Amino acid sequence: MIKILKYGIDNDEIFKRVIPKVDVKDIVKNIIDDVIKRGDTALKEYTLKFDKANLDNLLVTEDEMQEALSTVDKRFMDVLERAKDNIYAFHINQKKNPFEIRKENGVIMGQKVTPLEKVGIYVPGGTASYPSTVLMDAIPAKIAQVKKVIMTTPPMPNGKVNPLVLAAAKVAGVDKIIKIGGAQAIGALAYGTETVPKVDKIVGPGNAFVAEAKRQVYGMVSIDMIAGPSEILIVSDKYSNPRYVAADLLSQAEHDKLASAVLITDDLDFAQKVRDNIEEELKTLDRYDIARASIDNYGKIVIADSIEEAIEIANEIAPEHLELCVNEPFDYLEMVKNAGSVFLGRYTPEALGDYMAGPNHTLPTSGSAKFSSPLSVDDFVKKTQYTFFTKDSLEQLSSDIEYFAKKEGLTAHAKSAVIRFENE
Repeated sequence: MIKILKYGIDNDEIFKRVIPKVDVKDIVKNIIDDVIKRGDTALKEYTLKFDKANLDNLLVTEDEMQEALSTVDKRFMDVLERAKDNIYAFHINQKKNPFEIRKENGVIMGQKVTPLEKVGIYVPGGTASYPSTVLMDAIPAKIAQVKKVIMTTPPMPNGKVNPLVLAAAKVAGVDKIIKIGGAQAIGALAYGTETVPKVDKIVGPGNAFVAEAKRQVYGMVSIDMIAGPSEILIVSDKYSNPRYVAADLLSQAEHDKLASAVLITDDLDFAQKVRDNIEEELKTLDRYDIARASIDNYGKIVIADSIEEAIEIANEIAPEHLELCVNEPFDYLEMVKNAGSVFLGRYTPEALGDYMAGPNHTLPTSGSAKFSSPLSVDDFVKKTQYTFFTKDSLEQLSSDIEYFAKKEGLTAHAKSAVIRFENE
């Protein structure tokens, strides 16, 4: 049963982070090293070992894509298209334009924006399929005009990829799909194999092995973030429907046994009603065992003295998803400093953001919302600065450059600024 805690008394428990107990560093390193050494052969062996799929070809062919699409009902394709439209409409506003500054003395400074050449998208398999992740990761890349979007996802034991995931890849415009998962997929994207192109950046969530693999290949390639278990934090007053709040908490608890679902409220009676509703709603879930473990081990209801204090607590936790189930939620929005994505009001459940709203659902976890941001178009471009000075404009600053450089003990820097004017 979910714990009810009091802020100011139970703070150690309130702010405790979920830390996976399994150390997979050495396992992941060995897998990546093996992929570097043996390429596709290693990938096929790991796919047989971990996914029980015996593959001759790692690529999803056009025939496989068409076969999969023929099994997907029209309504789901229509829903994918509507989701795509909403995601596109939000993310197109993130697109950065180059700029240039021209001064009267002839100085020109600017910044150009260049899309990445190749990006790898990791889409989890295992206990669930995630076509929504395909849309959320691929559409911003396409808006950024990435030339090649390469998706990896683990196959089913029959060697095929979940048709819903392939349908989402078709809608999102993914260029190449490779049937591999786990740390071996991350290693392949980072270093390249006979079939898997080496990419510039890897994005997308995954289990502890995928997260550790992304950590280890960072530097060889860029990554979006090290994603931890799913999180939801709801700040609610007593006027919310406790059944709705319970359902929203369980929407994240069913993701993972390590997921954390937290409610902060200023009303004990409301807290107890939510707890009772959680117990009732749990019984209806297909993923009961996962949600049960999450709620029992990492679920929390925190009693605060006010909604303002509840938001202060939320800022310290810095959750992946934050719901403000209160009257006039926009009055509190400026108080929110640390959250991956904020859902305002009593009719904006986090699940809306997972699928249809438009803002990205690849979000910072484990408190990293204090210093990082959701996946965006910015993740798929690089920015390059440029500078032009005339002879006269450099001369105006040369003595300052020389003075500054000598203060840092860098006499070659100083010389390079004044040498051009020595004989004048």
